[in-house]
Order: sequence, then structure tokens, then C-alpha cells
Amino acid sequence: MERLPSPERPDASAPESAFTATATINEQGIVTGWSEGALRLLGYAASEVVGRHAAGLLADDMGETIRRPPAGRERCSGTVALRHRDGHRLELRLLAHRRTSHGGITEWHVVSAVAAKRYTPGGEPLKEWTFAQSPDILAIFDTDLRLVAANAAMERALSLAEAEMRGLHLPEIAPDAVSYEAERRMRLALQTGEQQYVEAYICPTGVSPERGWPASLAPLKDADGRVRAVCLTAHSRPEGHLARRMLLSDDGARIGTTVDIARTTQELADVAVPRLADFAAVDLLDLPQQDEEPASAPPAGPVTLRRTAMRSVLESSPESPVAVGERVTYPALSPPAECLAAGHPARYETADSTIARWADQDPSAAWIREHGTHSLMIVPMRAHGITLGVVLFSRHQRRESFEPDDLLLAEELTATAAVSIHDARQYTPERTSTITLQHSLLPHAQPHQAALEIASRYLPTGTTAGVGGDWFDVIPLSGARVGLVVGDVVGHGIRASATMGRLRTAVRTLADVDLPPDELLTHLDDLVNHLTDDEGNTDPAAETAAGIGTTCLYAVYDPVSRRCTLARAGHPTPAAVTPNGTVYFLDVPAGPPLGLGGLPFEMSEIELPEGSILALYTDGLLEARDHDIDEALDRMFAALSSPAPTLDTVCDRILTPVLSHSPDDDIALLIARTRALHADQVATWDLASDPAIVAQARKHATDQLTAWGLDDAVFVTELTVSELVTNAIRYGQPPIQLRLIHENSTLICEVFDSSSTSPHLRRARTFDEGGRGLLLVAQLSEHWGTRHATTGKTIWAEQSLSAI
Repeated sequence: MERLPSPERPDASAPESAFTATATINEQGIVTGWSEGALRLLGYAASEVVGRHAAGLLADDMGETIRRPPAGRERCSGTVALRHRDGHRLELRLLAHRRTSHGGITEWHVVSAVAAKRYTPGGEPLKEWTFAQSPDILAIFDTDLRLVAANAAMERALSLAEAEMRGLHLPEIAPDAVSYEAERRMRLALQTGEQQYVEAYICPTGVSPERGWPASLAPLKDADGRVRAVCLTAHSRPEGHLARRMLLSDDGARIGTTVDIARTTQELADVAVPRLADFAAVDLLDLPQQDEEPASAPPAGPVTLRRTAMRSVLESSPESPVAVGERVTYPALSPPAECLAAGHPARYETADSTIARWADQDPSAAWIREHGTHSLMIVPMRAHGITLGVVLFSRHQRRESFEPDDLLLAEELTATAAVSIHDARQYTPERTSTITLQHSLLPHAQPHQAALEIASRYLPTGTTAGVGGDWFDVIPLSGARVGLVVGDVVGHGIRASATMGRLRTAVRTLADVDLPPDELLTHLDDLVNHLTDDEGNTDPAAETAAGIGTTCLYAVYDPVSRRCTLARAGHPTPAAVTPNGTVYFLDVPAGPPLGLGGLPFEMSEIELPEGSILALYTDGLLEARDHDIDEALDRMFAALSSPAPTLDTVCDRILTPVLSHSPDDDIALLIARTRALHADQVATWDLASDPAIVAQARKHATDQLTAWGLDDAVFVTELTVSELVTNAIRYGQPPIQLRLIHENSTLICEVFDSSSTSPHLRRARTFDEGGRGLLLVAQLSEHWGTRHATTGKTIWAEQSLSAI
């Protein structure tokens, strides 16, 4: 068999081609993967290397010490001397990335590029200096998308020398979602010959994604117009610009979350103050009559608007001469009237003659001088060629005046609100009623629970089909567990929302009796069938209205075991994020949509480390009109893997790409970060099935409460333990187990036995010796109940420690 030429001994008759050699090495130094490029580079077949120690490939006892990156980085690089299979020595530049698989296995992914020939930037010295010394990141990739040149800024940003990156693809240099997106855009630049932009950010070493640099990708063409390479340019921005971009990408996504016009304008004011302005006010023109066309611009002369929202760094917004809901009239030559008429925003200093004239002539503008306003921005609110109103931004607390970048940001935030308001004004009365109904059925506040940190979003569709039946819920369960549910009712309009309300109520009822996820979906499937039977005889559209085809996902998380059980009925697969940022889909069998009847639902169980993130969503998130599902999934994974200060930020990042227009379908999004109850919060004892053990069970409970510092709860807990253990011994079957759980302000007492017989309250007669135990438990506890398992049951009772 003819041997491939090595890099040190090129075959002059063979065409040169660049390639990448890759290998994977586990934490013990054993080679676990070997590519064709590695065979081509060193001559060893995979069967000769995999399973052996990597040290056997070294030409010396020790190669040059691998240069390790700053603390916290999972990467190293350097020059290593390796021995080719035929015995000659190779000095190679290696770049290694440390990664952890979904199964928790850690390994090193090692890459080395072999270039066809060394690239040297040519041309006049001035051009060379410009490339090498530009403060912006500059890098050139050939038609195979391999790096052929990088300037000093690129080297500083990624903490790698050009020699270490040359010949590698961008994802091999910096393996993250942004790099894959940038490479995809490079390929488009090669194919189309047009400049491309990366919507995410190229991130310098040690910089979080939201503070990265926006990048552009330009095709480089020869004299004949053929694309020969791609130039990546990432533009450095000052700190103020980065802060404003973060404001737009994170908080800007909170504008227009509902179809309520007043709420949208208030969201705009809340986003602007205090991060952009010290005071903001939103004034809208009155709605036109139903048969009238809205004006493209207000008439010349004085203009009257209604103050719809405002926000100030000062309590009660003293800058505003009118309250929310009242009318405000601007004179013809005032800046707000002029900006409305012209349709262009403007930035002013209060020393400007225009502002001085307005303050002198209009008593309602006296607030400008009274509160020391020194800088002002006025932005017309327009959407689809229609003027909706005007927004005022002012500064009087901070010393800095508004800059041009501030005005651009104010325009973008105002435009986001304007589109939402314009769409909201198109709603029919029936649509408004539907949204009102749906809004009343969705949860308005998260219930108290300690197992999960929760954030959620709901976006109604902007299409004429009407609002759908998407919903989500968070349900506290016994034993400190929490149920999560996300569903999507087929159809749109009032009937779909009403069906959603029925199903949400049914899920809550079934969850209260602690049904496992697969059984809960089976009962929900039966309910949909019954609804269809009831309505089918009177309404030919009842199949849709009753919910046939509805999808649903139900999950239960236990913070004690840190395990999550899930089942789904035709619903999109949930995603999870490990504490180190790895994103993956949970392996949950799909199951049929609800209403088909007779088909089983399967349940899966997974252990989630503390700090893991779950993402549950409806299919509207993936079905945007401007990109396919794969691209939507890539964006969602990139948003989930990026570090974020809060889960609200995660929600906003996921939804930002779909907020450029009204969504084609409703979107429900539920994000949860897992917490854990540690061993010092849970105590468990196995008990003998003997009445004499009751006193020992009380002592166990008393000693544990003393250790927890809950002496005030001892009396009630002793009575509860005594009654529940006695009940298990008298009516249940062994084995018997007592468990106490202390989470925040709640104490939970649980007694398990292997009998499936459920206890129930009964009224004891005057001379009965028993029958009052569970009644006593019910009176002393805030909540109590029974939870059945495959074998046996658990009777539980919760006390509120805040009331003690």
C-alpha cells in the first residue's frame, strides 16, 4: 500500500491540499479517537493508536511545555515533537479543547492543521500595516474556510498566535455556537458573493457573549470578480456602546409582551428608565373611529395626545404636568409637535433656542427648568407608515448629555413598541375578548416553592387567525416536588382558549392527586375524548374545539432525589442545560397527541445536577416565517448555553429573534433552574411494624427538629408523627418509613407503607376510641394528602413554619 507523503517530505508530483488532523484523548491520557487526517499526518491507522497512551506518540521524553490559557479556560496550545510511523520526527503546533459529554465523560479534543502552503500577506507596506495593526479583529479564510491570516487584534482577542490558528476552521479555533454561525455565514458569502453579518457576537477571551463584538463577513474577489477568500471583521466598541447593545438585546425584548397597548407603552418607559434616561413619557394620538383610516402624520399646528405611560427616577414622576390617561397639548412650534410633523427624532440641549422658546411659551413645559433637565430626546412613534404618538426622554440626574448612540437606541426601542401597538390596534373585539379570556386563565404569579427557579413568557400570535390555546403552569406538589406543564390546544379563537382553560384545570386536579406523568396524560386523553363526544353531536367543528390533536408535556422534579420524570403527548422535546453550559434534548418518548384514544404514553426519568436548566416551549417558537426549524433550534441552543445573570435574561434572549415581527403562532416558554435539598435538610428512618415503635418515631422527630433549631414546631410534629405512624402500623403493611423535609419556611412529615389502601377522614362518634387521628392531622397541618407509588403509598402533612 502506497504511503501518503508526510508534511516534512512532500511529494512534488502530488497536488498540495490542506487538512486537519484530530484526535481525542481522555483524562487518563488514552487515545479514544483518531481521524483520517491524523492517519495522513503521522501514518498510524486508528487500530494502532486508539486504546493506547498518547505518550507513545511523543518523539522526546517531554515536548515543549504546553502553554495553558488564563484560569478558567478549557484550552491549551503549543508545539509538540511527535514521531511519524516511519520514524522521522515532526514538530507540530497543537490546539486542544477540554470538553464534557452529556454522560459526564471528560476528554481533550486535539487539532493540528497542515496547510497547503504558508500564506504571506502581500501588497504594499501600507496595506500590510493596515491589516496587521488595525484595532479591529481581522482574519482571512480561504475557500475551504480555513484561516490563512489573522492580525494582532485577532491574536489578542482569542489569546492565540496566528501560527496556532492557521489552517483551522473557526469552530476549531473557538468551538462555540457563534463560531458555527459565523462559518455558516462565511459559506453564504462564498456562494453569493455578498457581505454577511453575524447577529451574535464574536467574543474576546474572558468576555461574556452579551459583551462581544458584532462581526461582518466580506467576500474577497479577484480582478475577474471571482470570490477567492472571506474576510472576517469584528468591530470593537466602547463600554457605553456595549451597555446600550445589552439594553436593546435583553431589556428591549420585554417590550410588547402582550396586546395591551397601555402595558406596551409602560414597558417602553420601564426599559428606558433608569438605564437610558432619568424620565420618559409616552403620548399617543387618539384611536381613529372604526371606519376611518389613521393619519400618516398629525396635522400642522397644535397637537393633542393622551399620556399613556411614564417613568421617572424620582418617586411619583413629578416631571410630568399631567397624569397617565390625561390629555396633553403641544404648541405648533414646540419640539414634540415639530418632530411629529417631520416624522424624525431629535436630540436637544436645554440651552438650545428651540427648547428655551418652548419653555417660555408653554406652561406645561415648565418641568424642564423646574427639575434641572439639561438633555432631551424626542422620538416620533411610527409603524407601517402610520404616526401613533411621540416619546420624550430626558436627563436631569446624571451629568452626561444624550449622545448620538443614545438617540439610535431610543429609536430602536420606540420602533419595537410602535410595531406592537400598531398590531394591537388591528385586533377585532372578538380577538380582544379571546386574549382577555386567555390572559385570565394563564398564571399571573409563580406559586411559592423551593425546588425550581422559574421564568416564563407568553406571546400571542399576530395573525388574523386569532389567538390560540397555548398554556403553561407551575404546580407545587407534595414532598417539595414541583410539576411543570406546557400545552398547545389546536385551533384559534375563544373556543380554543376555553378548551385550554378546561385542560389546565384538569391537569391541576390530576396533579393534586399525585398521578405520575404518564398516567396524568392518559386521564387527560380520556377527558379530550369525552369533550369530543359531548360536543360532536351539536357542532361539526367540535373535534377542533374539544382539543383533539392537542399536545402536552408534563414533568415532575424532585429536589430531594434530583430526578425529573417526564411524559409528553406529541409535544416538542424539552431541552436541558448542564451547569457547565452543555445543551441537549431530553430523551422523552413522543407519545400521541391528546384525543386519539387507546394509545399509551411512556414516561422517562433523568437525574439533573443542581443548577441544571430545563426549557419547555410550544412549537410556535420554532415555526417562525423567516427561518427553518434547524436554525431556530440553533438559536435557542445558543441562547441557553450563554451565561446569563437571570432566567428572565435567558427567556428574552430566546425570544429576541422572533420579536422582529408578530409571531405566526402563539409562543409559550417556561424556563426552570433546578435547586436541591441537601442531606442536612432531609431525615429518614426505617421503622418496625410494631406499636411500640411510635414513641421512638416521636423521639427521632424531636431530636431532628432540635438539630434544625425548630423547637417551636416540636409539639405539632410529635402529634403528626404519632398519628401517621400509628395509622401505618394499624392499617398499612411493612416496610414503614418516616421522613422529615425542611425547606425554607415549610416542614413536611411523610410516612410510607407498602399498602395501597388510602386513608380518609371520618366523623368519630362520642364514645369511639379512635377515628380522630387524621382529623387532628388535618386541623394541625396547612396541607395533607396521600401519594401513591407503584407499590405502597405515602401520607404527608405540611406545616408552615412562618406561622409558628
